[in-house]
Amino acid sequence: MWSAPESERAGRPLLVLLHGYGSHEGDLFGLGPGLPLGPVIASVRAPIELAPGMYSWFPLMSEAPAEEVGPNADAAARSVLDWLDTVSSGPVHLLGFSQGGAMALQLLRVAPGRFASATVLAGFLAGVAHEGDAALAAAPPPVFYGRGTHDDRIDSARVDQLDAWLPGHADATSRIYEGLGHSISNDELRDLNAFLATVL
Repeated sequence: MWSAPESERAGRPLLVLLHGYGSHEGDLFGLGPGLPLGPVIASVRAPIELAPGMYSWFPLMSEAPAEEVGPNADAAARSVLDWLDTVSSGPVHLLGFSQGGAMALQLLRVAPGRFASATVLAGFLAGVAHEGDAALAAAPPPVFYGRGTHDDRIDSARVDQLDAWLPGHADATSRIYEGLGHSISNDELRDLNAFLATVL
């Protein structure tokens, strides 16, 4: 789903929205009116159909062996990269929620230097280590990370893992929202807009 027709996209940065597990490309697209007007927004559908209108980027960690999580996320990231090669040659920013947030981070790892920024909302890290991590450590990209204190979908181990990874691999802006569950709040959108204003 696009926020602008093809004739109006040239010369503008691209903001790619990556939805969460069991959702679809129309979900995050609803954030569009509350996001900066400068970039073109494209909301992408994940490749794995779970049921009509429900899609996934890769199997849940509970549904696949731990050693397959990273490779599965890599495969999904490469499919996004293949699509991007056909639609954009300019600056690309990523915004992902939940599993889409994991995808935003995995895209940074698979293609270091390719993306101008990434936003991870209630997300996590897919896999402990990645061959792209060294390149990210050498040139950390801007990353906004927001999560709620009452998120019952992302367990504390995955929160701790991402908290440990971010400082060495990203120029991170991290925000914690008291009382917020597995969702996006108005306060978070305000902070996200401030972040996007700096990177755009």
